Amino acid sequence: MSQRGTRAPAGIVKAGLDRRGFIGAAVAAGGALAVAGCAGLTTPRAPSGDAIPAPSKDAPDPNATSTVTITDSHVQQAVGALDGLAKELMHTTGVPGMAVAVVHGDKVVYAKGFGVRRVGSGEAVNSDTVFQLASISKSVSASVVAGAMREEAVSWSDPVVSHLPGFALSDPYVTAHATIGDLFSHRSGLPDHAGDLLEDLGYGQVTILQRLRYFPLDRFRDSYAYTNFGLTAAAMAVAAAKQVSFQDLCRQILFEPLGMSSTSTLWADYNAHSNKAAIHVREGLTSGPWVAKYTRNADAQAPAGGLSSSVNDMARWLRLVLGLGTFEGKELLDGDALQQSHTPQAVSIAPAKALDRAGFYGFGSNVSIDETGRVRFSHSGGFALGAATAYSLLPAAHLGIVALTNGMPIGVPEALNQSFMDIVVHGKVQQDWLPLLWEHVFSKDFVNPSPLAGKSAPTNPSPARSAAAYTGAYSNDLYGPAAITGSSSANLTLQLGPKPMVFALTHWDGDTFTYQPPGENGLGITAVSFKVGAGGTATSVDIGNFNGGGPLTANLGTFIR
Repeated sequence: MSQRGTRAPAGIVKAGLDRRGFIGAAVAAGGALAVAGCAGLTTPRAPSGDAIPAPSKDAPDPNATSTVTITDSHVQQAVGALDGLAKELMHTTGVPGMAVAVVHGDKVVYAKGFGVRRVGSGEAVNSDTVFQLASISKSVSASVVAGAMREEAVSWSDPVVSHLPGFALSDPYVTAHATIGDLFSHRSGLPDHAGDLLEDLGYGQVTILQRLRYFPLDRFRDSYAYTNFGLTAAAMAVAAAKQVSFQDLCRQILFEPLGMSSTSTLWADYNAHSNKAAIHVREGLTSGPWVAKYTRNADAQAPAGGLSSSVNDMARWLRLVLGLGTFEGKELLDGDALQQSHTPQAVSIAPAKALDRAGFYGFGSNVSIDETGRVRFSHSGGFALGAATAYSLLPAAHLGIVALTNGMPIGVPEALNQSFMDIVVHGKVQQDWLPLLWEHVFSKDFVNPSPLAGKSAPTNPSPARSAAAYTGAYSNDLYGPAAITGSSSANLTLQLGPKPMVFALTHWDGDTFTYQPPGENGLGITAVSFKVGAGGTATSVDIGNFNGGGPLTANLGTFIR
């Protein structure tokens, strides 16, 4: 069912707030010291008869100032602490490898690798080691789009369908009006991570983008939900407008002009690299050995999560962003389009209480106001199958840091970056960030949402029916065909996906079985429940993990026989 909702102006998401409202809310919640626009403050009046003095042309904008000074010595102190911070995090967590780079004043002031590329290999990580970037790909892709805008081929306000005619969502109005910017800022109304489960089943990019039309929508431009394949659709629209592949678009606009020779959007390029970091998971989640157990081909969502790079290459990209689209004296990107991508477009974290800080999302990056009133740009990336990355930019100090790791996302690169910024701003690390990040952010990504999670199977379950009651072909518009096969209820299998994938079903109780979902989102067992008609034969089967993610997706997992 379509849920069209509020049709707000393209630039701002929450009804009743313009851009000043966004920034003002963030500044107030973050304890910033900027004066302009702050409620409750009055501007002193000039004495009667006296004119207000004209500001100097060099006078700082009050809304961009902070009373907390950052000095070069603070930056040098923070850079000097990085070896120790990185080694301590690796010792605490056992994460196999990490690479870090820092840019300050348009210079790379730090680039170093730690640990090993693969557990047991002895192959050291260095600053040229290639890592899978996961979701910080979104920020890099946004820079590519800003480059395409330099030639006026596209704009953030272009409807996606104007360049990608086959694009469709479940609401015709949203299909016609959803812009490149809407999808890069996750405000289209698509449900959280829409399409990711199709990728886990082995479907390719074309099929997944075609099936976005089957997702019910939340309020258009008045909601926020993080969607890899929504952003991917927008990036592919830009590539279509330029009449090139997305990889060629990235190569022409960004990789070659910047000299990012180790960066690619293709998994095959990463996999063929001789100096690459394998991905690792920790067998016990919070303890136990790290193992290189999986591979993660993210080509289907390449613009959103499929890039690979080294910190040496990423440092060049940091210099470009901090230089507002100019690199070594040459303008490579549309500076206005790049700056627009780093302005708040959606409220990504809505305050639960009046004094909570809000979070904002631009076009492919997080935008926040720190405790000193300065703007920061950042993004994290993570594959549950074994990669974690993060960058943080402090443009007022012309400073940026990027950290890439080859372990599952437990908060390591984020803790490093935040500790570094603490020293830059305050002269010392303010708290132990790793446990805080794990408890409040990353642990939630590893919780199985199934009602059966953590439960033991019934000791005296109701018996299953004969296999004939369940076996047969089933269909679902979004997730495609499913097949149940087997000669008895004790050896039933579930077949899903284009190959298809085959999963063993384990009886739980009555007409309910369980299976282990695959891939990035396979967090543990989920229910496979048959609805049996009056004739004793199943008329449908409900697959529990396809119903997760909130009310919008609560009934998407029903397959009809």
